[in-house]
Amino acid sequence: MNIEAVLARPGVTVERRPSPYRTSHPLEEIDIVLEDGSSLALIRKDLRRAALDETARRAKPEFLHDPLREIEAYRLLAGAGLGTPRVYDQGADWLLLERVAGVELYQRGELEAWQRAAVWLARLHRLFAETPPASPHLLRYDADYYRGWADRARAFVGAQLDPVVARYDAVIERLCALPTTFIHGEFFASNVLVAAERVAPIDWEMAAIGPGLIDLAALTSGRWSEDERWAIAAAYGDLDREAFECCHLHLALQWLGWSSDWTPPAEHAHDWLGEAQRAASWLGL
Repeated sequence: MNIEAVLARPGVTVERRPSPYRTSHPLEEIDIVLEDGSSLALIRKDLRRAALDETARRAKPEFLHDPLREIEAYRLLAGAGLGTPRVYDQGADWLLLERVAGVELYQRGELEAWQRAAVWLARLHRLFAETPPASPHLLRYDADYYRGWADRARAFVGAQLDPVVARYDAVIERLCALPTTFIHGEFFASNVLVAAERVAPIDWEMAAIGPGLIDLAALTSGRWSEDERWAIAAAYGDLDREAFECCHLHLALQWLGWSSDWTPPAEHAHDWLGEAQRAASWLGL
């Protein structure tokens, strides 16, 4: 859809306002009433690094930033029947998306909603498992990527991670042996909207080619007891516990290696050092 052409039509009314849900990138909510009385609820996301708020710009590693990554992710998802937000328009560094009328998964306390998200995740990973996309804009989970995050985490946290980092090559080898697919990269509950039976993940800025269990590790991090975590994981399907713990360890190191002077937002707040030490202990590191 050429949204500019739609807006230029007689009888079309438009209301714009900043979104109260801005995280790092600015979001603008746009409500359009068409001449026939139908309406569109949209959200415009500005993907420029310069548009990040000052805190996010300082904290987000520059090597991760690529406005075309999220644009490419939505292109890959279009027509897949997965319920992700529809793209109405786009530019080189912005997206105009359907504004899904849902709530973030972290606001849902019932286990069943989280299990539905795990089922959705399995569908995504199966869809791209045989032929992962070859886009240069997607991140690649390879040995250098894993090692880079471990080294950053050690530099920021200090000697508490020495035993883990010193023996991390075995974890990297295990991670690199896992099957790869198209992954969200930050499949945390704050990035997953749920509405009735629909699951609609948003914020694909870290979309990548990597092990699907990375996404499942993100989904199951945080609030749950061990039994509840495994009840969610079971909805995804059979999995290798050792591989799963390797993914939990990588995820924890990635958070610890994000920035030396950054605190995660409340929805991502978690004892990531404790999580790294827990997974490392289970793995015998």
